[in-house]
Amino acid sequence: MQQNSTVTEFVLLGLTQDPLKQKMVFIIFLVFYMGTVVGNTLIIVTIKFSRTLGSPMYFFLFYLSFADTCFSTSTAPRLIVDALFKKNIISYNECMTQVFALHLFGCMEIFVLILMAVDRYVAICKPLRYPVIMSRQVCVILIIVAWIGSFIHSTAQIVLALRLPFCGPNLIDHYCCDLQPLLKLACMDTYMINLLLVSNSGAICSSSFVILIISYFVILHSLRNHSAEGRKKALSTCTSHIIVVILFFGPCIFIYARPPTTFPMDKMVAVFYTIGTPFLNPIIYTLRNAEVKNAMKKLWHVKIMTE
Repeated sequence: MQQNSTVTEFVLLGLTQDPLKQKMVFIIFLVFYMGTVVGNTLIIVTIKFSRTLGSPMYFFLFYLSFADTCFSTSTAPRLIVDALFKKNIISYNECMTQVFALHLFGCMEIFVLILMAVDRYVAICKPLRYPVIMSRQVCVILIIVAWIGSFIHSTAQIVLALRLPFCGPNLIDHYCCDLQPLLKLACMDTYMINLLLVSNSGAICSSSFVILIISYFVILHSLRNHSAEGRKKALSTCTSHIIVVILFFGPCIFIYARPPTTFPMDKMVAVFYTIGTPFLNPIIYTLRNAEVKNAMKKLWHVKIMTE
């Protein structure tokens, strides 16, 4: 995998070098990561085996939870292990693999959020045609297209990363491998690569955010013609989606859609969308969704009774 580079491994500086703070990082992010895995796994299992959650919205929520779990797994375990054992060395190949995984599942999360917005738009604005437009076959095709698009994006990112020559130093001022911190170590003029990065990741984050905001504005505007009960239910669902969109895209745009400059807060912002948002998504989608909570209760009640 290594090309035009004399560096065979990197040293991740992590979030802090203070021993006491590293212990705090270990405890806090272990809790966050375990909460992410448990919460998203509960949603995945509930949707998979519940008969009441067969609508397209929950079909897409299944893949959002899966992408969340994988997205967090691409960074959190490494951060946790490094904080506990001070094993900050990551090989070149592992670093490139992390870049690929980070962008594959991050991009998949973006595309699934767009599909969920499309689903809500059709359900609220075109309710009579909803079963036809959002049929199971259409949903499967949309998910396949999302995976293909995510793979193309992450492949483009890894191609950019592999073109970077590294001849030292090898200290990455971050807790994970990503193109921005790697650009600072490259032994070449990175202006054009950074421009490609902004036009790729930055454009995807920014344009997706604009599309989502416009779609939800249209949805909320169309709710005027619905009954009070219908507006309340639709607002509850859309509010959950809007919260997730803001929490994810705000930090994402801040990191990727800007000139090649670094700020002290970059690492904490990255923590928020790579670890924080996947942790919050299950909470947002279960605490604000009576159908998911009822399905979980029925599923686990049946399982306990059978045992």
